[in-house]
Amino acid sequence: MTNPFFLNKGPFEINKLLKSIGLTNIQKFKSEKIYNIKDLSSSTKNDITFFHSKKYENQALNTKASFCITTQNLKNYLPKSCNKIFVDNVLVVTAKITKIFYPDSVNDDFDTTVKDISKTSYKKKVKFGKNVLIGKNVKIGKSCLIGHNSIIEKNVIIGNNCSIGSNVIIRNTIIKNNISILDGCVIGKKGFGFFSNKDKNYRYPQIGVVIINDNSEIGCGSTIDRGSMSNTIIGKNTFLDNQIHIAHNVKIGDNCIIAGQVGFAGSSTIGNHVMIGGQAGISGHLKIGNNIQIGGGSGVIRDIKDNTKVMGYPAKDLKKFIKEMN
Repeated sequence: MTNPFFLNKGPFEINKLLKSIGLTNIQKFKSEKIYNIKDLSSSTKNDITFFHSKKYENQALNTKASFCITTQNLKNYLPKSCNKIFVDNVLVVTAKITKIFYPDSVNDDFDTTVKDISKTSYKKKVKFGKNVLIGKNVKIGKSCLIGHNSIIEKNVIIGNNCSIGSNVIIRNTIIKNNISILDGCVIGKKGFGFFSNKDKNYRYPQIGVVIINDNSEIGCGSTIDRGSMSNTIIGKNTFLDNQIHIAHNVKIGDNCIIAGQVGFAGSSTIGNHVMIGGQAGISGHLKIGNNIQIGGGSGVIRDIKDNTKVMGYPAKDLKKFIKEMN
């Protein structure tokens, strides 16, 4: 369920696909149709994927993709069954191919399909404030509330017993049951994904969604970006304080408590029962284990193992931090 809301324009014949983005000098392959582009882990036969960092060597070794965009120095990490497409800039090429499969995922202009909720089928099913707008392909469950000036843009599923505050914007998001989204949140917009290519920044299509699981709360003024290649996920019974930013592809586990103004860079994974103090920062592509406590104002730049308490910048074991402070 990586991209339930974006229309896939595939399949494409592999050689024509590569030629369409200017890869005319690349190796030729046996004619084969490619149906989708996915990450290393979720790819299956007739998919194309990408591999740009040794950090993902385990996923590369086990990928089922038929083709992989990569570099010469990473080719030995991929299985023999996967055809390698060697390029200089893996991420730029991946962005161009993703745009061909999902052209509607690049821009996030305002939703022109929205209607006043009083003119939709939800006018008698939802308790709502003034100036509430609803877009196409929106589903809202039982016993939900939506505050003043909120916009539920296209491609949103809201479960039962949910409370959406005032001045909230939501799109490309799946909200499960018993969830509170407090005032001023923006959820499901595209992430900060682009790559420098000579004199131009190339925007990366964001084809994932945001998934917020049962019994969670999102604090005022928080922003949650939808996933790029995978989904951004908030676990069950996880509470976010005010003004928290969660970038694309971040996965936060169950029963977590995140204090105000914490920032998560893209593609980091946070385990279950994690507590993070205010104004801490989590760098991208990290793995934070279960039962972790991170002190306020800390800067996490490395993976953290289970059952650990850390603090400081760079974040280190709490006992070591206290000892060094004395």
